[in-house]
Amino acid sequence: MKTSRLLAASAAAVLAIALVQPASAKTAAPEPQGADTTTNAKTSDTDQSLGPEIVVTAQGRAQVLADVPIAVSVLNDASLQRSGANDIRQLNQIAPSLLVSSTGNEANGSARLRGIGTVGDNPGLESSVAVFVDGVYRSRSGIGLNELGDIDRVEVLRGPQGTLFGRNASAGIISIYSKQPDFHFGAGGSATYGNYNYFRIDGNVNVPLGETLAARVDGVYVSRDGFLYDATNKTRLNNRNRYFLRGQLLFQPSSDFSVRLVGDYTKRNEACCAASYEDVAYNAYNANLTGPQNTIINVLRVLGQPDAAYNNTFSRVIYPSAGRSYAGQTEDWGVSGEVNWNLGGVHLTSITAYRGYTNYQAGDVDYSTVDILYRAPGPNAGQRHFSTFSQELRLKGKAFGGHLDWLIGGYYGNEKLTTRDNLAFGSQYGRFASCRIITGGALAGVFDPTSSGCIAPAARPLVSGAFGAAGPTILAAFDRLDTINNVGPNANVFHQSEENWAFFTHDIITLARGLDLTLGLRYTNEHKSLNATLSGNNVGCPAQQAALDGFLANPGLRAVSGALITLSCLGNNSAEINGLTLNDAKGEDQLTGTAVLSYKFTPRLLGYASYAHGYKAGGFNLDPSALKSSLFPFAFYGAGNSQAGAQSLVSTLRFAPETNNAYEIGFKYASRPVSVNLALFHQEFTSFQLNTFNGSVFLVQNINGCSAALGAGGTCDPSSVDPGVISQGVELESVFNPARNFQFTLGYTYSDTHYRQRLVGNSSGAALDPALGVLPGKQLSNAPKNVVTASASWTPSLGDSGLSGLFYLDGRLSSDYNTGSDLFPQKIQDGFFVANARVGVRGPNQKWGIEFWVQNLFDTNYAQVGFNSPFQAGAATGPFANATTYPGGAQIFSAFLAEPRTFGVTVRGKF
Repeated sequence: MKTSRLLAASAAAVLAIALVQPASAKTAAPEPQGADTTTNAKTSDTDQSLGPEIVVTAQGRAQVLADVPIAVSVLNDASLQRSGANDIRQLNQIAPSLLVSSTGNEANGSARLRGIGTVGDNPGLESSVAVFVDGVYRSRSGIGLNELGDIDRVEVLRGPQGTLFGRNASAGIISIYSKQPDFHFGAGGSATYGNYNYFRIDGNVNVPLGETLAARVDGVYVSRDGFLYDATNKTRLNNRNRYFLRGQLLFQPSSDFSVRLVGDYTKRNEACCAASYEDVAYNAYNANLTGPQNTIINVLRVLGQPDAAYNNTFSRVIYPSAGRSYAGQTEDWGVSGEVNWNLGGVHLTSITAYRGYTNYQAGDVDYSTVDILYRAPGPNAGQRHFSTFSQELRLKGKAFGGHLDWLIGGYYGNEKLTTRDNLAFGSQYGRFASCRIITGGALAGVFDPTSSGCIAPAARPLVSGAFGAAGPTILAAFDRLDTINNVGPNANVFHQSEENWAFFTHDIITLARGLDLTLGLRYTNEHKSLNATLSGNNVGCPAQQAALDGFLANPGLRAVSGALITLSCLGNNSAEINGLTLNDAKGEDQLTGTAVLSYKFTPRLLGYASYAHGYKAGGFNLDPSALKSSLFPFAFYGAGNSQAGAQSLVSTLRFAPETNNAYEIGFKYASRPVSVNLALFHQEFTSFQLNTFNGSVFLVQNINGCSAALGAGGTCDPSSVDPGVISQGVELESVFNPARNFQFTLGYTYSDTHYRQRLVGNSSGAALDPALGVLPGKQLSNAPKNVVTASASWTPSLGDSGLSGLFYLDGRLSSDYNTGSDLFPQKIQDGFFVANARVGVRGPNQKWGIEFWVQNLFDTNYAQVGFNSPFQAGAATGPFANATTYPGGAQIFSAFLAEPRTFGVTVRGKF
């Protein structure tokens, strides 16, 4: 509550300051010639962020930021450099409506705007917030966690997008523009050294190759020790080891024609991403979870897990299994060509691109000392491979004496996605699983972790007798489960092909002086096909099903037999699936659009009101565990034929498209000393795509609301199904230049992004998955209601020497939020504040500089994402029977931590 009041007070202060600032005339920027995607207008060193002279292309035209009637934040090269931003995750510090986080693999990074985003653990889900680099769509937002190189600016557009960019997005776009070649020789670079043995070097060279041809090359190399210490294997994890290269050619024979060719390559070879256990100090709801009252803790302890593993979430000392690796590798590369041609009143832009992306990441993915679940190193370790071709074509011009500023375009995309996975049970899985059953109920008195089936030898006759005639079979099942170790797929392979094409238009009609009506429309056609081949060598699973399925109808045997089968076959890890194939295809058509009415009340004040309908494609859950429950074999669903059964279930992998109806009212005020942008928004998401991990498998489900009372089993009449997620609030961004060489920015976002009270799982009104029972009425994950960002920059002259100083500070204050997509209270992150600072000296004309910097100045501890520790749930008895305090029962939890304090020195130079 204190944090919320502080945030609200800060927002009020921003508005009050904005209203009393003096104003001066705004300088308009001319339409740049030759290039449709232009760089910033030149600004002074004191006007480095949201000043009135900044030119953006958020509407497909070069426009002064203050004249653009949409919610957009612009961060230029100086802002990014001072904040220390090298990838999109670090934009959090200076964009209050944006939150970027990463989880078990940095390829899974997720960007959120106004509290809306897509959990990135499943590559079958596209991003609600799309990432573009130099006009080229990147397949998933996590790809933006790579190094960016020398950047001109970043535009963050909030709300649905589709009538201006090649690829549509339901919640917003992050558009990154690199520095282009020009016709003046220049070179520059920097070298950085910091704690954790951090080393970064970057450089760029721009070379004119005549009067019509210029080239530019950028490069970055980064290395750093890991933030986490692996006490079992005596090594450091979550390190950095990467490099990036980008080469460009610009051919510009005249001001009316230009061709820009870009090629880039990124390589990462890093050990990522380990996690810590949550403790009560992290979150009060974790009380008792890691104590002796929790049966799963007893199992982990006797199998070798030290109590120190639970002592301090933020000690950054972890205890994974011996010999397990987190080694991973990423390659990201692409080529693109952009043509801009002024055809005499009509401007043509063509962007053609081909990109390849491959990532694989091994891991001890149970995150415990006990060897339960792992991915072995190599190309099959959770590999994701994207091959993407895209073509965008736009024409724009003016008609009717300038009263119509029109734009029409088309887009074609072809994406091939291949995933391979070798997720397997570990060397101690069977003993862990059998002990988990024994300790969780009436059999706890026979617990013996050193004996077969985790049952004390002397007690075996008693156990057998307790189950009557089924006793010998039950005992044999415990012994069989005990031996299910080091088994899993060599490589489950999923191939997804996607082809999409669209036509769009975005037209600005001048109705009267200062009064404009913007109308945009897009037609999108999507087609996806799925082909998969499954593998498995777990012979224990089908043996358990054959022996125990007949007991599931017996009330006295149902619980133990069901647990024995489930734990033997979790994730459909079974020899039965070996060689099975899956095939499916789905198509979608969608009409989206926007309408904006804007008015210039004065030359400095713009007001607008808008409506937009956004869309994100549906697809397939690329996870075999989602096909069915582990209780019955695939043959059960195929009249004795496993292949027929698997194919009959393939439709369960489908999820529907996500749509958004968004309404917004905004005001923009711009003068030399101050600029203020205010937006009020309301968004309604239908079939919101949610991906969550329930402790055993990943669930992908569409979320909808129900306008009527829920029926039996939590269902809803299809006629009453309505949007399931609402995002509404206010955004305020401001820049002040009260004196020469001084700039202050302040931003505030209030975002009430919540689920409706009555929720169902799809548009047909099916019941919500029971694992998501906490969702109704709650704020979405990673969606703080209040965020304040601020920065101050002072660059005073140091006497008459030509030297100047640099004093910079930025901060982000966030209210609390839940980091888990199932919203269990154990995953709540308390409100926190993160600050960065930088001081330095620069030479005449900034030809050289030396800067000392600190990221996370106060060493604030916080988690990016909390999650159910895989398979590590005890019996929901005693204190854990309280479903309000412990909705996950005796489930224990882990967290992916944010970075600790880092500091260092950077030396820059250019000529």
